Amino acid sequence: MEKTGDPAAPLLPSPPPPPCYGVPASRIGDPYHEPPAYVLLPAYPVRRRRRGPCRCCGSFLSASSLFISSILIASAIFFLWPSDPDIQVARLRLDRLRVSPPPHAAIDVSLGLQIRVRNQDFFALDYRSLAVSIGYRGRPLGNVTSDGGHLRARGVSYVDAELELDGIQVLNDAFYLIEDLARGVLPLDAVTKVQGKLRLFFLEIPVQGRISCSVNVNPETQIIIRQDCYPEAPSP
Repeated sequence: MEKTGDPAAPLLPSPPPPPCYGVPASRIGDPYHEPPAYVLLPAYPVRRRRRGPCRCCGSFLSASSLFISSILIASAIFFLWPSDPDIQVARLRLDRLRVSPPPHAAIDVSLGLQIRVRNQDFFALDYRSLAVSIGYRGRPLGNVTSDGGHLRARGVSYVDAELELDGIQVLNDAFYLIEDLARGVLPLDAVTKVQGKLRLFFLEIPVQGRISCSVNVNPETQIIIRQDCYPEAPSP
């Protein structure tokens, strides 16, 4: 007869219970708490501004432009500003000379001149007259005036003038006249003056030129020994 006893032990041990992890209560948030709201903005590309020239470069360019403009204006004024005509004695001819000694103390002279007139400007010149005067030791003896003419820009013209003086009394200079006759040299002064108007666009600007010549003549042979001509500043 079989004996009853405790049930037989299982062959395999029973599995262990699942692990449990504890979380602190402070870390558990409110289940009803809403998450914070965020605003999303689109990303725009950043445009870099081009750097302009520095201030010092701009100032330098402005100063250079002003300097160049000043040079151009000054050059234009220099070339376009009207100047007096240039006159020279191209030829001086003594046709006749007769000197009466004291007590009459008179001079007869016939003189021919060829004057070269040059227009130095870039505009046409109309000269009204060409006047030639002759003197002895600073005392005027007589003068002659020729007709005017037209002279183109930067042009040259030749004008002839004939001067004849008969019986010009020089009583005040009788002493010097005797001395000059003894030396064989008679000093004469010839002054030539040109007056005209320069056409500058719609303006007419008065201009004039003047030249003086010292002429030494042999009263016996009537030959010009020496002549010196030099331009003079025109009188206002």
